[in-house]
Amino acid sequence: MVPVSFAPFGFANREFALGPARALYWAEERALLVADLHLEKASYFASYGQMLPPYDSRETLSRVARALKASGARRVFCLGDNFHDSGGPDRLEPEAASMLRVLARLVDWVWITGNHDCKNGKAPGNYLRELDVAGVILRHEANPGEVRPELSGHFHPRLRINARGRHIARPCAVTSESKLILPAFGAFTGGMDAADPAITDAMQPAQAIDALVPASGRLARFALWRAPHGMQTAAKLACA
Repeated sequence: MVPVSFAPFGFANREFALGPARALYWAEERALLVADLHLEKASYFASYGQMLPPYDSRETLSRVARALKASGARRVFCLGDNFHDSGGPDRLEPEAASMLRVLARLVDWVWITGNHDCKNGKAPGNYLRELDVAGVILRHEANPGEVRPELSGHFHPRLRINARGRHIARPCAVTSESKLILPAFGAFTGGMDAADPAITDAMQPAQAIDALVPASGRLARFALWRAPHGMQTAAKLACA
């Protein structure tokens, strides 16, 4: 059953739902997927003299808890860049550390490691470089050339559009026929233009690449890239 606040959509012949807080719910696996938490990013900057409120981890984990409650998920997959740096787990303030321990006891918690992470972290949960779940590859960064269904993060995609004279930027997912890049979930994360060539290149092979933005239980889809006609046949063959 899809949570009310999540917007359902099909991807790689499977049903998913994207929540307004940037979490992905996979009902068939009763799994919640989040990317790029960047826990303890504020304390990392504070260690270099840029003093910021040290509550970003608390807010991020609160968002995870709310998404778990809304979805009823029994597993959490964090798709890399879970902490902002390798020292992050040691810097968790007591309330955030307690929240993480409770969440990791309530559900099966898996950390997919990213470029900011240690392979064997100190936070509770299981650590893996990548994982195959029911034929879908979970990894931190999209692998160009991968033709199996793939879920990843890393790029922090944001849709940037001009509407009625205003410039609007919103976190979004980016999808092709076989790849899905999640928006950054962390409370203290920036973003990259979803149409940036770095994202387009990472999504190949593809025929069409779109941005997905959830709003009020529905999903708005925006075209980002289309393969030239001569490339479409090659993309179809690669994905066959």
